[in-house]
Amino acid sequence: MMSRFNPQAVDTRWQKVWEEAGTFTADTAAPKPKSYVLEMFPYPSGRIHMGHVRNYTMGDVLARYRRMTGHEVLHPMGWDAFGMPAENAAIEKKVHPGEWTRANIAAMRSQLKRLGFALDWTRELATCEPEYYGHEQALFLDLYEAGLVYRKESAVNWDPVDMTVLANEQVIDGKGWRSGATVERRKLSQWFLKITDFAEDLLAGLDELDHWPDKVKLMQENWIGKSRGLRFRFKLSEPITGQSQLQVFTTRPDTIFGASFVAVAADHPLAEAVAAKDRKAAAFVAECQAGGTSAADIESAEKLGFDTGLTAAHPFEPEWALPVYIANFVLMDYGTGAIYGAPGQDQRDLDFARKYDLPVNRVVAPSADEADEAVGDEAYTGGGVIVNSRWLDGLSIEEAIATVIARAEEEGWGEGTTEWRLRDWGVSRQRYWGTPIPIAHCAECGPVGVPEDQLPVVLPEDIDFETPGNPLDRHPTWKHVDCPTCGEPAQRETDTLDTFVNSSWYFIRFASQPDEKPFDKAEAEAWLPVGQYIGGVEHAILHLLYARFWTRALNRIGRLDVKEPFAGLFTQGMVTHETYQLGDGSWLSPDEVRRDGDDWVHIERGEPVTAGRIEKMSKSKKNTVDPDPIVDQYGADAVRWFMLSDSPPERDLPWTEAGIEGAWRFIQRLWRLVESNEAGTGEDPDLDRKLHRTIAGMAEDIEALSFNKAVAKIHELANAIEKAGASASRDFAVRTLVRLVAPMAPHLAEQGWEALGETGMVADAAWPEADPALLVDDEVTIAVQVNGKLRDTVSAAKGTSKADLEALALGSEKIMRQLDGGTPKKIIVVPDRLVNIVA
Repeated sequence: MMSRFNPQAVDTRWQKVWEEAGTFTADTAAPKPKSYVLEMFPYPSGRIHMGHVRNYTMGDVLARYRRMTGHEVLHPMGWDAFGMPAENAAIEKKVHPGEWTRANIAAMRSQLKRLGFALDWTRELATCEPEYYGHEQALFLDLYEAGLVYRKESAVNWDPVDMTVLANEQVIDGKGWRSGATVERRKLSQWFLKITDFAEDLLAGLDELDHWPDKVKLMQENWIGKSRGLRFRFKLSEPITGQSQLQVFTTRPDTIFGASFVAVAADHPLAEAVAAKDRKAAAFVAECQAGGTSAADIESAEKLGFDTGLTAAHPFEPEWALPVYIANFVLMDYGTGAIYGAPGQDQRDLDFARKYDLPVNRVVAPSADEADEAVGDEAYTGGGVIVNSRWLDGLSIEEAIATVIARAEEEGWGEGTTEWRLRDWGVSRQRYWGTPIPIAHCAECGPVGVPEDQLPVVLPEDIDFETPGNPLDRHPTWKHVDCPTCGEPAQRETDTLDTFVNSSWYFIRFASQPDEKPFDKAEAEAWLPVGQYIGGVEHAILHLLYARFWTRALNRIGRLDVKEPFAGLFTQGMVTHETYQLGDGSWLSPDEVRRDGDDWVHIERGEPVTAGRIEKMSKSKKNTVDPDPIVDQYGADAVRWFMLSDSPPERDLPWTEAGIEGAWRFIQRLWRLVESNEAGTGEDPDLDRKLHRTIAGMAEDIEALSFNKAVAKIHELANAIEKAGASASRDFAVRTLVRLVAPMAPHLAEQGWEALGETGMVADAAWPEADPALLVDDEVTIAVQVNGKLRDTVSAAKGTSKADLEALALGSEKIMRQLDGGTPKKIIVVPDRLVNIVA
């Protein structure tokens, strides 16, 4: 009687063997071609979830496959360990952020190891450890010396109760997400990285990323936001702050004759000057500063304005006096912080004009015949020709833009210019749990970089969160230092770095980890760029853009010859699960509910439960599935198999009990094939052909990350083997099958390899080679027609002669019945394709 495959015993056995043998430790000095496979490293929140499992399983299959195809593979793992969740936990659970984080890392590491991932754990890193962030501080100072880091005053969201700066997403309806206090707009001195210096290069570089998803490249292109337009000056009706002109920027100078108002941002100098003299203006500015600060918040808010009483003279029609407003939808950090509104061609401007009863003029129409059509509730934003615009009438939009820019430059009141949506990266965070910014502030010398021999600047451990605000600000000793330049008393910078800085270079540190410097250039470049990077599309813009910038910045200062960090990018779909709620709206986890007929009930209370939508697994809605109990019951390979088999990897994968049970049953089928194998004699040409086509097809599928297709081919091959009789071909097919499944079900494969009497580990075995001769069809299907209508098909060897094909066709019983003893008038033969009998 055959035994069941026992993953509870097998998994731990082979994981220990791999670890003790150092099987997956990458050797930079190895002469083999190198392959760097990397998944986005996780935040150590406490437990991994099935989304992690899917992401890392995909990378693991590729890494194991690359080893089998003769590559030296770097496949590391680490932890994106700084950030606000740890501080929140410190406040709520009254534990140190480091204690909470390191405990979570230990738990998640254990979970990942249970899944048998082929990771090089010798290179493990955590961004919260001084041996990592100390090198980050050194790189920051390198960029500071190169002029790529600077400090300036910047408007921020300030929570007056928690006494901290909030990110845009932490401002909810104008209030702090935790304190509920009304958020204020303040100007604070902040540190910035000059990402805008690289805007053109970052944009152009997208064209070279042939192995990135088009949607991600488009998202980055839009975020960088290159736009050609006109920067020009309106003459004001009266001077203000000594200025008689107001500079604006527009990407649509073709609409200049449609202008009906001018608007400035609430923090524009003109607005501040007006507010200083007018209490109503000051109140409006304060209202704007209390609102949302993100572009999305501003876009969705009601368009509000304050009439300053000033007017601006139209550059072509000086008698047109355009009212000047302070408006809540104008951004100070785009263009000049001032715009003109052309309501007929811009929905935002139209909404504003309707609210304040301003003129609305159509200046672009699909055709000249539609010039007199009134503008309704929707602005016209399509293409067409210029209308109602004097000497611009009849021109295309592009021609009109060029004409207005040329005239502005000729007459000296404006110039064509390129603007970017991209802004310099503000990296200051007013919180404890992050990389300390290695700067000392001296009254005499100003900001001074910490000398290299004093790095790392280590976070103090003796802090508390009893008082709101940044604990580093109120630490009794940590911030007090001597100036590195003059020796006088100075203060450390108490801001810490944005955690996106940590993830902007971790892939370099994985590749090279000397103690005395961030990385060795030659060793890092032996691996870079990352050949295949895998992670969620939610990181398509910021993380990926910042990593591309950081690599370019290191390239500029001579630390790297590489400019692009990731040659290949794949964004996997999410793992989803049904959601469950009680009548009071509280969320329930899947292990708290059970099905009762067609309904769901709470297991303990027996109360009815509402099953909701299938959504991305999230802790907030409690629809997560912990992999540990699943691995306990079904084993690591069944979990891995399910993650790969049921959906294309770029699409979402619904988690189902039926799916994991099906994967477990197939693992058992594979084991039965191994256990029942016996050495036979004789050949099985059909099975040989199926095997070699599977080898070749799976190689193509894995390289293309089409894992579900590779899994389907394994199912087909297993079916063919089960149907085949004992033979040398069948024995070879089973032994080869074990190698083919090794990247996906590695524990089963190792146990099967040993059971078949093979030497060494299957993890070190080569990927099987496909026989080219068996990939070519040696038989073709011939369509047989009578009077042009298909009546039968026959099989024939490829290249069969016309005479033999005629004989095959005429020998068909179906064709004989069709001819009914008659003699064909004509027979047309197309070799390898068809025989048409004209009766």
